Amino acid sequence: MSLRVDVFTIFPGIVESYVSESLLGRAKSVGLLDVRAHDLRIATTDVHQTVDDSPFGGGAGMVMMPEPVFGAVEAVDPPRPLILMGPAGRTFDQSVAIELAGLEGFSLLCGRYEGVDERIRTDLCDDEISLGDFVLAGGELAALSVVEAVARLRPGVLGNAVSSQDESFAEGLLEYPHWTRPAEFRGLEVPEVLRSGDHVRVERFRRAAALARTLERRPDLVERLGGLSETDRLLLAEFELDSGM
Repeated sequence: MSLRVDVFTIFPGIVESYVSESLLGRAKSVGLLDVRAHDLRIATTDVHQTVDDSPFGGGAGMVMMPEPVFGAVEAVDPPRPLILMGPAGRTFDQSVAIELAGLEGFSLLCGRYEGVDERIRTDLCDDEISLGDFVLAGGELAALSVVEAVARLRPGVLGNAVSSQDESFAEGLLEYPHWTRPAEFRGLEVPEVLRSGDHVRVERFRRAAALARTLERRPDLVERLGGLSETDRLLLAEFELDSGM
């Protein structure tokens, strides 16, 4: 089944160009992904196709007006929920990606300038998502990040169905490190266990390496899982990896 995502933006070309390439482009070509970019100017009525105005109360910058945004969304009647990409939204992470991947479709609204009229946020949109505590010039890059993170979780989009299950955040941890040929490069060697052919031991090592990397770089993720279990500690000790705790 195809996942439909409608993106509302004043720069539809940015969206169309990105989703036509690589993984998303392949998913589109085989009917697994249907991304539709809509120009927010389609509902404007003035010769300049104005979508922004100065804020009431004064201040720097411009604000996206309700009339063209409401009009564009109502003209298209896109799949819901309609999600505003904005800094005040809930933080986008893998759990949100999984949530959206379970839908038949959803829509994204890309803000610009100083933001959107509050009535867009409260009376038009169903949700708001942020990529993190930083500010972009607009929501297009954030929207594309959401589209890609969600699309790759859909059946058939990745060539290997296991890929989306065996990576960072899939089980609450960072992904284990990877190596490829040559086995020795400038005196740096691939761990012996990965060359042993013992698949059970390889999986145990990868679990231990994922734990060690997460403890070093994102200990908050381990805490979120309830901390290290005794099994985890024994696994780290088996491969002489520091638990950090």
